[in-house]
Amino acid sequence: MFLLYNFIVLLAAATVKILAFFSPKMKLFVNGRKNVFKTLNEKIKAKDKTIWFHAASLGEYEQGLPVMEQIKAKYPNHKIVLTFFSPSGYEVRKNNTVADVTVYLPLDTSFNAKKFVALTHPELVFFIKYEYWPNYLKVLKQAGIKAYLISGIFREKQAFFKWYGGFYRNALQTFDFFFVQNESSKKLLQSIGHQNVKISGDTRFDRVVSILDRDNRLDFIEAFKNDTTTVVIGSSWPKDENLWVTYINQCSNEVKFIIAPHNIKAEQIADLKAQITKPTVLFSEKEGKSLSDYTVLIIDTIGILTKIYSYADIAYVGGGFGHPGVHNILEPATFGVPIVIGPNYSHFAEATALVNIEGCVTITNQYQLNDAFNNLIMNADIRHEKGHICETFVQMNKGATAVILDHINNN
Repeated sequence: MFLLYNFIVLLAAATVKILAFFSPKMKLFVNGRKNVFKTLNEKIKAKDKTIWFHAASLGEYEQGLPVMEQIKAKYPNHKIVLTFFSPSGYEVRKNNTVADVTVYLPLDTSFNAKKFVALTHPELVFFIKYEYWPNYLKVLKQAGIKAYLISGIFREKQAFFKWYGGFYRNALQTFDFFFVQNESSKKLLQSIGHQNVKISGDTRFDRVVSILDRDNRLDFIEAFKNDTTTVVIGSSWPKDENLWVTYINQCSNEVKFIIAPHNIKAEQIADLKAQITKPTVLFSEKEGKSLSDYTVLIIDTIGILTKIYSYADIAYVGGGFGHPGVHNILEPATFGVPIVIGPNYSHFAEATALVNIEGCVTITNQYQLNDAFNNLIMNADIRHEKGHICETFVQMNKGATAVILDHINNN
């Protein structure tokens, strides 16, 4: 089976190289991996002690960050090696301060796995949430290196739980322990013979709670907001923005809007701004302007959305009209902000839970968006009640990092 798997990986690698000629993202995917081994050879010496964390993309990095920070504090003499699979994770966080070495994960061939593990020689390995690369896991198992899955989540439709999934079930044997988010994941793992599993919860709650202890002030947002009820539209896509442009243009309430699109390509930002009839300013154009005079602020940069949520009276989190669905709702929730999302959220446990307890409102069309926001804007009691539900939900679900560290400290 490994022969067939390795052939498929090599075929995929060749395909990606062709796609790189046409796709900037695929070009980053390919070019970013060219010097990984050289970088590792330069930054990690044979005498170094290391701990390896792997995140598929940006979301998994944020999810694993509380554990990385605690492990770094516990093992100050170890180098932290962080790998990403996706450009959307690596390119945003390649200059992070928690890891000593941050690189792309080389594709999962037998050669790459052996060379990567030989160069990094980690004492501990943490895979965040998912991504189970059979060659890497096989090499770790053969080397007797302890590996943990943190914030894991499993679903019945995955290959591990099908009659044909023996190859992938074998890969799971590498993990010394599974820390999963929920009871259903634990039961699924137990159904295929794994008793080394504990429900720790989701470390993302610890991540977002820690945001409250940071300085979230943004002077330009304060100047724009000017003590006016403000809606923050975060991580929006065109399908979200089509509804929002209509609402903003017809909105008669005294309210301001901050839009932070998921994609900040100049032409798309220009098109969005052109559709809005209310006074609108871009982040990149804000210098020298009286921001309080504007109704709409478009954030054409990255990295500050979390801080912006701290100024929101209401938040709309985008992605709910696409697949796999809505983006991170925990960041506005931790600030006690009521949230509105699109219809595709069922793959995200936290979104499902907040919808069920009515801290989060779902909409499917223009009429429902208009109704939801008119209600939240004009009724402060409802706004505060839903915000309190969101804040309490985050606080009640923190603590996953402590569960993981307690197990590692005592085993």
